[in-house]
Amino acid sequence: MRILFYDAKQYDVDSFEKERPNYPDLEIEYLDTDISPKTAALADGYDAICAFVSSDLGEKTLDILADKGIKLILMRCAGFNNVDLKKAEELGITVLRVPGYSPEAVAEHAMTLAMSVNRRIHKEYIKVRENNFSLVGLMGLNFHGRTAGIIGTGKIGAAMAKICHGFGMKVIAYDKYPNKNLDFIEYKELGDVLSEADLISLHCPLTDENYHMINAHTIAKMKDDVVLVNTSRGELVDTNDLIQGIRNHKFHGVGLDVYEEERDNVFENRSADILESSVTARLLSFPNVIVTSHQAFFTEEAMAAISKTTLDNAVDFINNEIKEMNLVK
Repeated sequence: MRILFYDAKQYDVDSFEKERPNYPDLEIEYLDTDISPKTAALADGYDAICAFVSSDLGEKTLDILADKGIKLILMRCAGFNNVDLKKAEELGITVLRVPGYSPEAVAEHAMTLAMSVNRRIHKEYIKVRENNFSLVGLMGLNFHGRTAGIIGTGKIGAAMAKICHGFGMKVIAYDKYPNKNLDFIEYKELGDVLSEADLISLHCPLTDENYHMINAHTIAKMKDDVVLVNTSRGELVDTNDLIQGIRNHKFHGVGLDVYEEERDNVFENRSADILESSVTARLLSFPNVIVTSHQAFFTEEAMAAISKTTLDNAVDFINNEIKEMNLVK
């Protein structure tokens, strides 16, 4: 099988090349550019393409891929809301993903965001480098003894819940399918979790049902001085409503590894650009907000797991032995 990797950063290449000797039947080429209707034709002569969470795999892109004979899309990530699944099915293109690589990596980053924005580490780091040792603006909250609200208790949410429990927090959660193995969690309705939690952490996939689940109405239910963290999908949060909530002093802190406008920014160096009307720029203007680069997954262990599972998916497709949990449909 010949596979063309789109949007392959050097760390992608390094990680996949470590695994490639174990897959002699796979021939891999890497492109810096991401896939879109303008670049999809580059897949001519290949059997499969590999894409990432921000890749444009809409109807036009898929039509071109099908015309070039592509039968398999390998997503080297868990998310797939950027793929037109209905169109892929019509065209006979199989979409495989990596449903779980290192839930601990994402959960640890979520708690890193929560702790950093709570204790104003981002501000403190800059102040001390300028020999300013004042404590003004650095007041934090004790997480111990407070309530953590986990929205979604799959593998990542469960890992985050365990971290919060280890901090001595009371853990409440909302999930349509409660995890019975987490006996320290009290499951409640979404509205109750939002209104009772001091720390709210989002760990659910994006669906039509939960699009903008964090909005003006749900923000109004939250406690004053709440800490909100999102390491799942940016579209779970209505960014304009979030900004208004920040301006209204609703939040002690907000930590975002994902946000609605990230597609043009994620994994790219835009340090020379002026973001004139950018929602991102507005978020970054607030002293109690930390935005990171969709990096929650980015550990050595997670990258190794992503590489192995992605290449396993290709081999499983060749052998007609696809794992149901990895199939996107």
